[in-house]
Amino acid sequence: MTSTTATTNTPVITSQDFLKNWQAHRALSRRVLAAFPEKELFEFSIGGMRPYNVLVGEMTGLASAGINGIVTGKWETTPALDHFNHEINLTTKAELLEAWDEVTDQIDALWPQISAERFFETEAAFGQYPNTIINTLQYLFDNEIHHRGQGYVYLRALGIEPPAFWDRF
Repeated sequence: MTSTTATTNTPVITSQDFLKNWQAHRALSRRVLAAFPEKELFEFSIGGMRPYNVLVGEMTGLASAGINGIVTGKWETTPALDHFNHEINLTTKAELLEAWDEVTDQIDALWPQISAERFFETEAAFGQYPNTIINTLQYLFDNEIHHRGQGYVYLRALGIEPPAFWDRF
């Protein structure tokens, strides 16, 4: 016996649920950052990977420029966030944590400006990566998870128990 199921266009996740999930992952990534000793945050590396402060700079810069681009069409960090780029110039863990929190607030402030239709529009993120907005957001999410995983490897190599990966709330 064969059965057929009608395909519907019902969303699997709402915009607010996506934001809540992203911010929960960001909170976990922040706890990974906070677990690093100051010196090792800027100097420790394994197998040629970049130190974790540089990875944090990338995650922070992409999130800031990403949410700004999605909302305004300008794929750059906001003027108040000029210190976010791949050549991050923040020199202390406290500065990195403050910057992380600043971007978290930026995401919360800009998110409500994204219309339901915008998620399905195609745009070249950062002027070079054409994709739908929802897929660009998923890339930002995946990139952060990837780099957080590198942070877990670093922490374990340093003999530090990282935060539980499943504890995102």
